[in-house]
Amino acid sequence: MVAQGWGRPFEDPIKVGGRKLVTLRDAGEYIAGLPKAEHDAPEWQAAVEALILVAESGGPTVFVYVNTGKQAGDKDHIKVFANQDAAEKWFEENDPEDVAFEYEVLE
Repeated sequence: MVAQGWGRPFEDPIKVGGRKLVTLRDAGEYIAGLPKAEHDAPEWQAAVEALILVAESGGPTVFVYVNTGKQAGDKDHIKVFANQDAAEKWFEENDPEDVAFEYEVLE
């Protein structure tokens, strides 16, 4: 049985900043530890909100990539992948330096 709440693990750990984010809690703590200006950016606040939704209600997830070098509304600012394989393939081909998070799908 998969853990629920903040202890819920990602299907595969997310590698970022020289560490592995294994659970929703790890991702939340990573974001909380960012410099204030970066932490307060809309894309990171959206990530926090999504983590809270998954931690509180569980459910299926998608992978979301946020290009922090682009502004909201710009082409390629956000990419949503239906599954981990699609996300990994895109990451391998594009080698982005930003972060992807796994989020709940709301039905």
